[in-house]
Amino acid sequence: MKKMPDTVDNIKKQIMELKGQVVSMYINRGRRKVATYRARIEDTYASVFTVKSLLKENDLVYTYSYNDILCGDVKISND
Repeated sequence: MKKMPDTVDNIKKQIMELKGQVVSMYINRGRRKVATYRARIEDTYASVFTVKSLLKENDLVYTYSYNDILCGDVKISND
């Protein structure tokens, strides 16, 4: 089976399927700064999606663009 090329629409569909699930986030912040954490995908919108960090010390909500995944700055893996 031929793999479909990654497009923003394909990425958006994949994120919508993961909504409400706990995932591992890998964030490349540039200049060798990398953040990894566990989060739950909260909401999906037209051009962005939000995740809620599961770290006990901070209960923050982060917003990422689907283009961040397309460019490789954000990677998501579900366990």
